[in-house]
Amino acid sequence: MLPETVAGAHSGNPDFRVGGRVLATLWVEEARVVLRLTPEDQAALCEAEPDLFTPLDGAWGRRGWTNLDLDKCAEETLRTALLAAWRTTAPPELRGAYDDRA
Repeated sequence: MLPETVAGAHSGNPDFRVGGRVLATLWVEEARVVLRLTPEDQAALCEAEPDLFTPLDGAWGRRGWTNLDLDKCAEETLRTALLAAWRTTAPPELRGAYDDRA
């Protein structure tokens, strides 16, 4: 588990938070996770894996919120995407402490 990440619920779906902010929401019935990414990370992942990653529609998507299709996703890809979402969401001092340990 990523440092200081806690499970919660958002709009009736399980989510994961760091610093009180949602970094990922799991849509179990749709086998997808919505990730909070930087627009740059979103663009890179969508370009590298267009069958897996798609921006949300509208303003949410333009801000970096991204769908990841879990049915087609390899575990390492999921780990990479979750770490990117955690880095986007975690407070700077927590990111720094994590980077110092890694």
